[in-house]
Amino acid sequence: MIRHNLPPHCWRKSSHSGDDEPQCVEAQLIDDGLIAIGDSKDRARGAFIFTPSAWASFVGAVRRDVFGS
Repeated sequence: MIRHNLPPHCWRKSSHSGDDEPQCVEAQLIDDGLIAIGDSKDRARGAFIFTPSAWASFVGAVRRDVFGS
C-alpha cells in the first residue's frame, strides 16, 4: 500500500545515510501504528506502508543477508 501527504516534520532519515547525502531512505510511524518508508528525494511519490511485524521481518532478513549482497 502507498500513502501520500504524510507530515514532512515526522520523517526520520536512515542511520546509514550520510549527513551530506540528499538521497536517503526515510521512515515515520503513522497515526494508525503502521510504518511509512519513503524516498527523501521524491516524497511526492508517496511512501510504502508496512505493519511493524512485516517491517521487522524485512529488516531482520536484510541483516541476515537473505537477499545477497
